[in-house]
Amino acid sequence: MNGIFLRLSFEEWVNTLFSGVVQRFGDLFQAFSRFILEWGLLPIETVLRGTPPAVFLAIVGVLAWVATRRLRTSAVLVLLLYLIGCFGLWDKLQQTVAILFVSTFLAICLGLPAGIAMSRSSLLRNSLAPVLDMMQTLPTFVYMIPVLMLFGLGKVPAVIATVIYALPPLVRLTDLGIRQVPPDMIEAGQSFGCSRLQLLFKVQLPLARPSIMAGINQAIMMALGMVVIASMIGARGLGEDVLAGINNLDIGKGLQAGLAIVILAIVVDRISQAFGRSRRERLQLVRLRGARTLPAVGEPA
Repeated sequence: MNGIFLRLSFEEWVNTLFSGVVQRFGDLFQAFSRFILEWGLLPIETVLRGTPPAVFLAIVGVLAWVATRRLRTSAVLVLLLYLIGCFGLWDKLQQTVAILFVSTFLAICLGLPAGIAMSRSSLLRNSLAPVLDMMQTLPTFVYMIPVLMLFGLGKVPAVIATVIYALPPLVRLTDLGIRQVPPDMIEAGQSFGCSRLQLLFKVQLPLARPSIMAGINQAIMMALGMVVIASMIGARGLGEDVLAGINNLDIGKGLQAGLAIVILAIVVDRISQAFGRSRRERLQLVRLRGARTLPAVGEPA
């Protein structure tokens, strides 16, 4: 049966390639890893862990109210985060938030320019589409191998793997949002003498904001989906407890940490989705809710 197959393997070529890269540029990758750790992860984590829980909850409550304009929703989100502290997982929550923040920031820095470039060039869009497909469909553990070879164990490779996983939806939705800007709006901007940059920043990006914010929301959710996997390569946080629960068959510990991750996902999702709506949509929602509380015509006030 096996005699009909030709011998075809690229594993030795890939191993030789990455070994050469590590030998030649290993110091550069380690310097980049130290830079991300010392100027990104550690300062943010130190600030978050040093912030009193009451202050952190208050900040989240204000953000939720500004985004949703609903006091009840803001209170529920704050209570959900308070519940994580009641589980004894507050410190690990801050570690997870720091990794999530840095990963999302890097994904935005890479994804927005890539999406804008794709929207301006069909050739680039057709070239990047297979790469994005591969990034979305390739099993996470496969691209963790080269990341570990280049950066070793720790939080930085976890951040890089998370960025790779979270990047494609942001790039695609940014490209889609800009391409869906009505042509008449672009023509109106051009008729007023807008340059390409002015047209991008004053017309296309504002009109594409809902799609871009949806991409950021998806990037955040996918980054949260990497929390447990990232703990396997040295990232601490809530995923560490889930992994410990799996290794020790401690159902309660794993379930409790898993619930904390779900709560964090709900809080971040509700706030980021609300900020994704335009100001007009938010004002309309506020007016609609206010109209529902008013008495109908003929009813006593």
